[in-house]
Amino acid sequence: MKRRDFIQNSAQTGAALTLLGFYACNQNRKKESQKTEMTEEVPEKEEQLFKLSLAQWSIHKMINDEGMNPYLFAEKAKSLGFSGLEYVNQLYEDELKAFESSKEAMEDFVRKSKMESEKHGLENLIIMIDHEGDLSAADEQERKTAVENHYKWVDAAAALGCHSVRVNLMGSKVAEEWTPASVDGLTQLANYAKDKNINVIVENHGGFSSNAQMLVEVMEKVDLPNCGTLPDFGNFCVKREDGSYFDTACIEEYDRYKGIEELMPYAKAVSAKSHDFDAEGNEIHTDYGRMLKIVKDSGYRGYIGVEYEGDTLSEEEGILATKKLVANSLNLSI
Repeated sequence: MKRRDFIQNSAQTGAALTLLGFYACNQNRKKESQKTEMTEEVPEKEEQLFKLSLAQWSIHKMINDEGMNPYLFAEKAKSLGFSGLEYVNQLYEDELKAFESSKEAMEDFVRKSKMESEKHGLENLIIMIDHEGDLSAADEQERKTAVENHYKWVDAAAALGCHSVRVNLMGSKVAEEWTPASVDGLTQLANYAKDKNINVIVENHGGFSSNAQMLVEVMEKVDLPNCGTLPDFGNFCVKREDGSYFDTACIEEYDRYKGIEELMPYAKAVSAKSHDFDAEGNEIHTDYGRMLKIVKDSGYRGYIGVEYEGDTLSEEEGILATKKLVANSLNLSI
């Protein structure tokens, strides 16, 4: 082949290869673009939206009846596959009251609990406060004393790295007294807690607090960013036979699905309460698929707390059954 022909052929080949390269590059760019578009269209997986925590009340029989050390809470929660902890103060009160809930006793509670949570790699989320007085008491001084009794638990929650304390609105059983008393008690406590970066959240937990409309009215009147709700799937009894909060059969119940929908705009945590299950593993009192859709549609993202309170299954069996039901309803991998 003559040198002139070789050069001409080489030039033509080079041009063809350049065109091929340009085409291939464009195709790659197109694929990358399609890949990016597809990635943007894929919604977040449920496991990126929600995590599961364990409410310590789920093991209260192990602690109160079987003698389990409450400081083994983190170890037990870890063994059952949870990543967050929701403490219950009354499960430690025998020890704390023996030392008159002194500053040193509270510091010891924090030290032990924090050490255990860190050892097992779990996140401290909430302290649920009971037996510290009625935040919605009609009497102003009684209410103020109750608020001040809660301070030490707000301090403990802050030291543990929790985001909230859960409180009850028990006290007056007269609607016209309960609402303003609740607003005042919560406002006092939330103002103390805000400097600690702690939320004060109210569970629907019997009486007027289980009437979601009344609790929403309280939230709107308090109107503080660190005051909210902890909607509980199973606590919507507004009236019992003897007028107590928990002791006798329920004779009037607020619609739980309506209640959760009304409380979710103010929610800073969620409690997936369970009691009894059928042969297919569904909770017989609550449609978890329906309930968790309400939670998800509200825009809430974060921890779902598992709280088993039944008598048929053992506590461990009930916890695992509830955890499985929540996970299946949200397509979580557990």
